[in-house]
Amino acid sequence: MSAAQLYTKYTRVWIPDPDEVWRSAEIIKDYKEGDKSLHLKLEDETLYEYPVDLQGNELPFLRNPDILVGENDLTALSYLHEPAVLHNLKVRFLESNHIYTYCGIVLVAINPYEQLPIYEQDVIYAYSGQNMGDMDPHIFAVAEEAYKQMARDEKNQSIIVSGESGAGKTVSAKYAMRFFATVGGSASETNIEAKVLASSPIMEAIGNAKTTRNDNSSRFGKYIQIGFDKRYHIIGANMRTYLLEKSRVVFQAEDERNYHIFYQLCASASLPEFKDLGLTCAEDFFYTSQGGDTSIDGVDDADDLEKTRHAFTLLGVKESHQMTIFRIIAAILHLGNLEIQAERDGDACSVSSEDEHLNNFCGLLGVEHSQMQHWLCHRKLVTAAETYVKNMSVQQVVNARNALAKHVYARLFSWIVEHINKALHTTVKQHSFIGVLDIYGFETFEVNSFEQFCINYANEKLQQQFNSHVFKLEQEEYMKEGIPWTLIDFYDNQPCIDLIEAKLGILDLLDEECKVPKGTDQNWAQKLYDRHAGSQHFQKPRMSNTSFIVLHFADKVEYQSEGFLEKNRDTVYEEQINILKASKYQMVADLFQDENDAAPTTSMGKGTSKISVRSARPVIKAANKEHKKTVGHQFRNSLHLLMETLNATTPHYVRCIKPNDEKLPFKFDPKRAVQQLRACGVLETIRISAAGFPSRWSYHDFFNRYRVLMKKRDLSKNDKKQICQTLLEDLIKDPDKFQFGRTKIFFRAGQVAYLEKLRADKFRAATIMIQKTVRGWLQKVKYQRLRQAAVVIQRYTRGHLARRLAEHLRRTRAAIIFQKQYRMLRILRAFQRVRNATITIQAFARGMFVRRIYHKILAEHKATILQKYARGWLARTRFRRVRGATIVLQCYYRRMKARQELKALKIEARSAQHLKKLNIGMENKVVQLQRKIDEQNKEYKLLNEQLSTLASAHSSEVEKLKKELVQYQQSHQGDGNQLVSLQEEMEHLRLELEKAHGERKVVEDSYVKEKDLLRKRISDLEEENALLKQEKEELNSRILCQSEDEFARNTVEENIQMKKELEEERSRYQNLVKEYSRLEQRYDNLRDEMTIIKQAPGHRRNPSNQSSLESDSNYPSISTSEIGDTEDVIQQVEEAGMEKAAMDMTLFLKLQKRVRELEQERKKLQTQLEKKEQESKKSQVTETKTEVTSDHEDFAYNSLKRQELESENKKLKNELNELRKAIADRATQNNSSNDIQDSYNLLLNQLKSANEELEVRKEEVLILRTQIMKAAQQKETGKNMVIERESITTNASWPNSDKHIDQEDAIEAYQGMCETNRLLEAQLQDQRREHEEEVEALKNEVDAMKEELEKQQQAFLQTLQLSPEAQVEFGLQQEITRLTNENLDLKELLEKLEKNEKKLKKQLKIYMKKVQDFEASQATVPAERRRHERNMQVAVQRKEKDFQGMLEYYKEDEPLLIRNLITDLKPQAVSATVPCLPAYILYMCIRHADYINDDQKVHSLLTSTINGIKKVLKKHNDDFQMTSFWLANTCRLLHCLKQYSGDAGFMTQNTPKQNEHCLKNFDLTEYRQVLSHLSIQIYQQLIKIAEGILQPMIVSAVLENESIQGLSGVKPMGYRNRSSSMADGDSSYSLDAIIRQLNTFHSIMSDQGLDPEIVQQVFKQLFYMINAVALNNLLLRKDVCSWSTGMQLRFNISQLEEWLRGKNLQQSGAAQTLEPLIQAAQLLQLKKKTSEDAEAICSLCTSLTTQQIVKILNLYTPVNEFEERVTVAFIRDIQTHLQERNDPPQLLLDFKHMFPVLFPFNPSSITMDSIHLPASLNLEFLNKV
Repeated sequence: MSAAQLYTKYTRVWIPDPDEVWRSAEIIKDYKEGDKSLHLKLEDETLYEYPVDLQGNELPFLRNPDILVGENDLTALSYLHEPAVLHNLKVRFLESNHIYTYCGIVLVAINPYEQLPIYEQDVIYAYSGQNMGDMDPHIFAVAEEAYKQMARDEKNQSIIVSGESGAGKTVSAKYAMRFFATVGGSASETNIEAKVLASSPIMEAIGNAKTTRNDNSSRFGKYIQIGFDKRYHIIGANMRTYLLEKSRVVFQAEDERNYHIFYQLCASASLPEFKDLGLTCAEDFFYTSQGGDTSIDGVDDADDLEKTRHAFTLLGVKESHQMTIFRIIAAILHLGNLEIQAERDGDACSVSSEDEHLNNFCGLLGVEHSQMQHWLCHRKLVTAAETYVKNMSVQQVVNARNALAKHVYARLFSWIVEHINKALHTTVKQHSFIGVLDIYGFETFEVNSFEQFCINYANEKLQQQFNSHVFKLEQEEYMKEGIPWTLIDFYDNQPCIDLIEAKLGILDLLDEECKVPKGTDQNWAQKLYDRHAGSQHFQKPRMSNTSFIVLHFADKVEYQSEGFLEKNRDTVYEEQINILKASKYQMVADLFQDENDAAPTTSMGKGTSKISVRSARPVIKAANKEHKKTVGHQFRNSLHLLMETLNATTPHYVRCIKPNDEKLPFKFDPKRAVQQLRACGVLETIRISAAGFPSRWSYHDFFNRYRVLMKKRDLSKNDKKQICQTLLEDLIKDPDKFQFGRTKIFFRAGQVAYLEKLRADKFRAATIMIQKTVRGWLQKVKYQRLRQAAVVIQRYTRGHLARRLAEHLRRTRAAIIFQKQYRMLRILRAFQRVRNATITIQAFARGMFVRRIYHKILAEHKATILQKYARGWLARTRFRRVRGATIVLQCYYRRMKARQELKALKIEARSAQHLKKLNIGMENKVVQLQRKIDEQNKEYKLLNEQLSTLASAHSSEVEKLKKELVQYQQSHQGDGNQLVSLQEEMEHLRLELEKAHGERKVVEDSYVKEKDLLRKRISDLEEENALLKQEKEELNSRILCQSEDEFARNTVEENIQMKKELEEERSRYQNLVKEYSRLEQRYDNLRDEMTIIKQAPGHRRNPSNQSSLESDSNYPSISTSEIGDTEDVIQQVEEAGMEKAAMDMTLFLKLQKRVRELEQERKKLQTQLEKKEQESKKSQVTETKTEVTSDHEDFAYNSLKRQELESENKKLKNELNELRKAIADRATQNNSSNDIQDSYNLLLNQLKSANEELEVRKEEVLILRTQIMKAAQQKETGKNMVIERESITTNASWPNSDKHIDQEDAIEAYQGMCETNRLLEAQLQDQRREHEEEVEALKNEVDAMKEELEKQQQAFLQTLQLSPEAQVEFGLQQEITRLTNENLDLKELLEKLEKNEKKLKKQLKIYMKKVQDFEASQATVPAERRRHERNMQVAVQRKEKDFQGMLEYYKEDEPLLIRNLITDLKPQAVSATVPCLPAYILYMCIRHADYINDDQKVHSLLTSTINGIKKVLKKHNDDFQMTSFWLANTCRLLHCLKQYSGDAGFMTQNTPKQNEHCLKNFDLTEYRQVLSHLSIQIYQQLIKIAEGILQPMIVSAVLENESIQGLSGVKPMGYRNRSSSMADGDSSYSLDAIIRQLNTFHSIMSDQGLDPEIVQQVFKQLFYMINAVALNNLLLRKDVCSWSTGMQLRFNISQLEEWLRGKNLQQSGAAQTLEPLIQAAQLLQLKKKTSEDAEAICSLCTSLTTQQIVKILNLYTPVNEFEERVTVAFIRDIQTHLQERNDPPQLLLDFKHMFPVLFPFNPSSITMDSIHLPASLNLEFLNKV
């Protein structure tokens, strides 16, 4: 295209400007060939004529279209030149705050001088695994590219970071290493990545310093190699350093500082460990105060020293070595403060021996004071004949002192680097490495010396390597696409390099001059002039004979030759070094050992990429060595080694730019930026790219972008490549402006801008046509609307007039009707008045007559009633008189009969035989009385509220006892007195009880009266408040509206907060489970590695079937009661040892709980013991003999009772067996719930009656056996019995007997009566004690009621003092409090009843278990015969019964069961059966083990099951189907253990048949917890597998896929879309692929019977991951932040929502997780101009954080020219609106976040006896029971 076609009106160009470098202008007149000037209009509307050079035809640079401004890659610009690059960087840096930009293969990083939130951990994970061209430019993208190419190509990589001082090189290198440390974390526990990062603070302390350009400038170059193993985990690192600026140790320019470590030590001089260093503030030392200010704003040197010491410790540097390092650094400071005194006219000098700093220097380094004092001022000269000592002048001593300080610091620096490398070294073989080169950029100052020369020399070498690499990549791209290759002329700086390093170059001449004894800097400069005067890269300044100019690739630099020779020699006197070698500190002496004495370093071997672990610091030798290498020579060798390393790797370039010299945040200085862009080679890259075909389009993207320029007949073709060729040949006539490659179209510079112009013109013409049509349509619509409005107005006017006439006629007729009705009403009212008066007179007259008749009837009725009552009283009086006479006659007759009967009984009582019978009868009666008393006591305890009834029943029993005791008293007068006393005590107790009842009744009556008064008062107050309520209703109605909204809002917020806290708690719990599973997995991996590594003899390996769960699921043996559980736990702790038991927290908590219970029982028993001791002391005082005999009797009684209980247990077994058989027979006959309930009631009734009968029989037998035991005791104590018999025979008299009685019989009868009396006395004492307790309880109750009454009285008094409204509210509060207390009491009572019920159920289970044991023992055959007959028939011979839903197996078949049912089972094998069949089979096996009460079998089976499932999941850790299958089965097994646990909470939905399948003996709560943990682990693995499948699809399918064809317009892409890390094949996915994958997941989980609630949670987690990944990618990609992408994104999200509705997953919450992505899509589509738009955005985007909204607005990029960019002012407005938000600081979503999972209880309707075992499972060894 000609210039006339390009430079037309409205075209924008760039013109030079002295201030801004380049300014934009617009052409206002078309340019024609031959015009001498170009008419322009600047941005400030001023006109300007730009002169055109006709000879060179140099026109100004063209400006790119606005659509290309702000591109991520500078090579995407159509016009590639300096102003375009500068403007693009400026727009991205200032408007979008983007500090990173690609320029081909180079990442340009601009220092923002501000901390940005773009380096967090989530950003690292977002860039990890992504292609370089897919994300926004970032240092992490370059690091990921290097990491990916290393893993794919198995080739070493290098990242070269360069730039000026203060441009951010060190920070960029640090972030790159952080990325590698995070992504490639070490596989072992050596934590090598932390050590790599810990080396940074050390190197910054000893190698960084403050300069005029940077507060933390690196004054050395370093190349860090990070080593990786075959799995690409970090295994080690190595650091090489280059050209430490030693001169800074002894000299600093103004406003600069020495190395940070000096100031850190001075700031920490007050620490106790640093007292011996003799340091003060930094201003007191010459080496740290030359620059002036010794502090840096915002930097705490003391705190930095702590970080440095911590880093030393982390890297393994001993504390002693650290202190030696600090001593050496302090010694350097003291060396700089030495006072040198001149003598004898300056030819000699000396240092005072009293010099404090010399003493400190020698003391800190451990050298001899006198020798150091001497050799600091003298030097030794050695000749062939003799050696002599020469004095030195003051200047020579100062130079020698400075040289010594620099040498010591350089040696210390090398030692630290060497030890860092040792700490980072590893013995594992290195597979590959990534090197990070942080090296100084091109430098030019007012005074440039030897250091700047070496730095610029290194940059010349790096630039040459960079140019050749860029050229090579361009060539490879052209050859790959088949483009004809034409040689591109690019700048080659080999001549400049030859000038420096070739033979007789600058460095050679410098080394040669250093060897000359009298060589000077002037002589060396003269040799340079003579040798290189004709070189094109060398110049001599006009005004100087001691400086020279070198023309580098970036700029020409003038170097001052002064000091070159001295710095190149780096001379240190041998005598001073020898003194340091003799230091008493070993570390100081080792620092100065010669290289020959050191161990040889390992060199690079053949066939390996491992670089030797060494420092590139030049090692200083002694001054008198013949072949001592100069600094320049060493630097050249190390630079060649570096270039060899870089050439052997794939380089990646980061160019750091310093935007301004003032270090201000986000300020851009164009002059400084252009200077650095030229120096760092960015513009050279642009020039090389622009010389060829810089713009490259794929055929597909070109077709989509420029299809509007194509003709209709061309679009009908199927070959897109042919269509593109035809279009370009028609539009661009010059064939050299484009080339067709295999997959892309290549354009020369400016051609894409031309195509964009044609496209915009086509759109503009189409827009004008659309506007014309739309405007015509609008005018037509406007006319039709006006015409229709006129017709409507006419219609309404005519209607109005008609309605007025009709209204007048209607009013006239209405007036006539009103008159008629009024007249009629007046006559009617007069008639009604007369009629009403007549009716009233009649009513009064009739009422008077009726009342007279009524009074007469009433008088007659009263007379009748008086007669009735009088006659009744007379009849009753007569009846009472007759009845009294009859009773008197009966009494006299009955008294006579009673006397006769009494006389007969006295006669009969005299016989001994009758006395024996009487005694036997008395014993039975006493037992019966004891039983009745016990029943009454039980009834009293259960029915406490019926106190009056119990008292009356008790009094009746006392009366009966009185009568019987009267009869007994006649025969035994001695015992009668004791009974009388007991009766008196009982009467006294009864009176006290009645008194307590009376007091209670009085209190209750007073309470009722006061309550009535309060109620009456409350009713009065309510009446008074009725009026106030009416007034309050209006106010309440208003307040209610507000309060309801506020209450609802508060309620919602509280609910949300509670849910959030619950979710967080659940999440923390499940994270612990996840962390536990991860550690367990890691333990397994380490164990596998150990088994592989350790093959030595004697190595003990765990068995293959040993449980990995043994240490974490070793739960206690299953038992039937809490006490039993605790005993089993204690036994298990003793057996298994404390190591295993300590790992079970549930075990520990259970033991702790049992200990607390035992402590409480101990306290109770102690209190009871104390009471017993007190009672025993009292009884010992009164009755010593009785106590002795009672002890024997109690012992006999207790022993007999224990034997009796044992015998009764056997009887109960038999009875319960019969009852169980009866219930089982009835249950088989009738399965209805009524029969089951009847059988259950029958069982309880029979148990109750049996227990009662047992108690009666037991007591009778015990009493009889006590008499037998007494007989035995009497024989043993014969002497006492003889004495007793004698006393009885002498004193015995039987006054009531006339017959002779044998003495033996009398003694036995007497002893029986004594025993009976003793039993009665014990019973009466028990009864007395119970009554005392009752009285005490009643007293306590009375006291409580009194306290409550006092409280109520106080409350009543307080209430009276309050206002009426407050009284009502207070009364309500009191009532609520009372009801709450009653409710709590009832709850406690309910809990007690429930505990009692559970206890009874457990006892019933124990009896049932014993019955089953008995049946099993009767039914089973001997074990030996069963083993032989196992393969032939069922071992247990039973009667023909139905399948009970249990499966029996033998212990030795357990591994086979686990293998067939778990380990080797494929989900397809059971796909046609009942879902979760393995879970049901396992439960049936567990149920049989429970049925036979084998806790070891249950424990073994459950442990083996859990271990087997873990083994399967570990083997198939990437199989979604297998993981889903075992998640479903684990959950089903967990549900079965709950459903059939016997717990009423889980049995609500069970059928009666299912209730029969419950576990009878064992409580598997602990194993339910283990299965719950295992389910969580399986769920997390399932999510991980699903996310791994979906994650690669998300970005391509959701963001990039063109679901709506033709909507998105593709923009020009740069070099980065050709990233070498991208796969060659098409890896794009469509949304249909994601939906198909989701369908696959859903069908697998549904077919395998996974609970619907879990399925919902799975998809909620997956949709959150889709949202997070897509949104994070959107926030890091500029190319997808456009209006068209928002449309595509919203459509794709709607498809996902439709899929959720189709699968009935709306309630899962998955759609809500997409809300941030939906709002991001809406944000891309909304208008972004006015403040109203800003408010709409803020109100809409509630799920997006402020940072995310601002980031999307900054990234928003128009695809077409008709879209407008988002202005900076609009973004600031958005930020102002969002200031009140308290959003989290992170930018990206955590796509690894996992919602806590819930496993709701889901019982099954399947009964165990209906499950069929398929033959394909090979479970023939299982027997149905």
